[in-house]
Amino acid sequence: MNNTISTYIEKELIGKPDFKLEAQEDLLGSNLVDSMGLMRLIAFIEKEFEIKVPPTDMVIENFMNVEAIGNYVAERKEG
Repeated sequence: MNNTISTYIEKELIGKPDFKLEAQEDLLGSNLVDSMGLMRLIAFIEKEFEIKVPPTDMVIENFMNVEAIGNYVAERKEG
């Protein structure tokens, strides 16, 4: 799951498929992903993992880094 998320961010949002994103790297704080990119990422996650991300879940804690996103998706899929 985390590999799928990382690959999407590297290729589609950062635009550098050779860039290796660390699971703990702060996506927003390091300006790797901007607000429009975050919305694209959420749309990808909803489609790829067949979950719905409600507006109340669109908080920095859930989307700060790849690890947090993976944990969030896993929790949504379980519940």
